[in-house]
Amino acid sequence: MPRINLLPWREQQRVERKKAFGVGMLAAAVGALAVAGAGWLWMTQMVDAQISRNGRLQQEIKVVDRQIEEINSLEAQKQQFIARMQIIEKLQRSRPEIVHVFDTFVKTIPDGTYLTAITQTDQRFKIQGVAQSSTRVSAFMRALDASEWLKEPELEVVETTKNNSQGNDFTLYARQVTSLADDDADKKKPGAPPRRTP
Repeated sequence: MPRINLLPWREQQRVERKKAFGVGMLAAAVGALAVAGAGWLWMTQMVDAQISRNGRLQQEIKVVDRQIEEINSLEAQKQQFIARMQIIEKLQRSRPEIVHVFDTFVKTIPDGTYLTAITQTDQRFKIQGVAQSSTRVSAFMRALDASEWLKEPELEVVETTKNNSQGNDFTLYARQVTSLADDDADKKKPGAPPRRTP
């Protein structure tokens, strides 16, 4: 007796298609997971490499910061040395000036006048003395103002005291003219020739 397949062929074909679809979906899922894993590994490697580069950059930045601190320290030392050299140069240049100042006192003080005290603060002199009259004090101030090393005399007081029968006590101030200040002023003037120290 012949066998007859009563199952419809379309149903069998549908079942086979479902199996093929399931296999395809499983393969797609496995492929997607593989791609995602590869992408994650690649991103992890990129992040690790960037972290390594950042760490190296931080180390180099620290090295450069230390070098900058050393350069700043050297610059500060250089400025200190320059300041010391300027002070030494100023002292060397002003060393003979006090001789000229005292020589100016000797040459400008009029007869009938003598000095009792001279005090210097920076470039300002406080001059105390005794004069026979206020006219001699005025003559002394004019002579100081006309001198080369002392300028701008300012009278503070002229008074007659009971204890001093020889004349009037006076106190005046004068500013010392320094060659260094004159050189600085000459440098500010365009085309000014350099001033020689006497």
